[in-house]
Amino acid sequence: MPATVRFGVDRLCDDPSLLHGATRVGLVTNDAARLARNVGSRSRVALLGAGVPLVRLFGPEHGLTAVADDGAAVSDGFDAETQLPVISLYGERTRPEAQSLRDLDALLFDIPDVGTRCYTYTWTLYNAMAACAETGTRLVVLDRPNPLGGDLSCAEGPMLDLAHRSFLGEAVIPLRHQVTLGELATLWQHEQFPDASLTVIPCAGWTRAMRWSDCALPWVPTSPAMPEFASAELYPGICLFEATNLSVGRGTDAPFRQIGAPWVDSSVVARCFLQHHVAGVTIDEVSFTPTIAPYAGEVCYGVRLKLTDANAARPVAIGLLLLAAISQTHREHFAWARYPTAANRTGEGHFERLIGRGDVRAVFDAASESIDGWAVRRWTATGDWADRVCAVLRYE
Repeated sequence: MPATVRFGVDRLCDDPSLLHGATRVGLVTNDAARLARNVGSRSRVALLGAGVPLVRLFGPEHGLTAVADDGAAVSDGFDAETQLPVISLYGERTRPEAQSLRDLDALLFDIPDVGTRCYTYTWTLYNAMAACAETGTRLVVLDRPNPLGGDLSCAEGPMLDLAHRSFLGEAVIPLRHQVTLGELATLWQHEQFPDASLTVIPCAGWTRAMRWSDCALPWVPTSPAMPEFASAELYPGICLFEATNLSVGRGTDAPFRQIGAPWVDSSVVARCFLQHHVAGVTIDEVSFTPTIAPYAGEVCYGVRLKLTDANAARPVAIGLLLLAAISQTHREHFAWARYPTAANRTGEGHFERLIGRGDVRAVFDAASESIDGWAVRRWTATGDWADRVCAVLRYE
């Protein structure tokens, strides 16, 4: 049996002296942030109960409640549970303003992540770190496990091309990075914010070989379309379909585990995908009716994926090969789509923001060019990523 996993927030609740006498503290968090030892206990409530002097909360995309619609702007507000003001970091602003930090001794960050570059919570941390570096505010990351594990051999690119920098990717990291947010913050301190005052309170009992399913902990939905770990497992690749005219299963029982549209021929797609002999995944033909656009209320035909060997499966490669199978067999229907959000109001260039580079879409569009395993391996290469992060790894 694995050792009992404790999050950074559990450790701070047990020993508030880790804040070294801070008397005014802010917290970036949401309702998905719970204690490992008590899934019913929200971090902010537990921290106050332990004597941590919180005076202000900050909420990421989906708001403090973690249930606001994807991409929807969230307003400032008030938390009835703690009686604290809440400053939104997704809408009018995506980083804390200086006046909201200057009276704080420390800013805590405690939000569960899903280990994928284009999940915006990562960049809420990045922007908070940038703001804290400017104001001299100490940033304290209450670390949590990467649910996809920490085995760097499972990392998948593309590496972000800064020409396509956005709130889905602000720094050069892989699409599936295999490190914790505390480790990412330490890397950014080394590479970009040398003046930042950073403390990471690490997890206890977690090792790099452990995925979420090895932690013996319940999954708390990190956002509305991440209701269970199975969705997070496939998200690094299936998220790419959000830049197309297909449904990723939002508004069904299996978001990011199935894709489809009213015009998809499921059997043709499955056959095309299977010819690549992709490891670690099964594919089944399905139909589903999403309650969220695109195709809300319409029957969609498509495929559902299930990982059978998480160590062998490469979700980004799976997503790219499935995208190739659909775009190549349904050229008369398949199209790229805009995806307007509070951080990208026109929705233009969404695929480039997700994939992190600008030369991939043209390959899909070229009717004469077949996308095979070699092309996908080239796209998903991670370069010197393992070497860059070796000095900041906190877990064995």
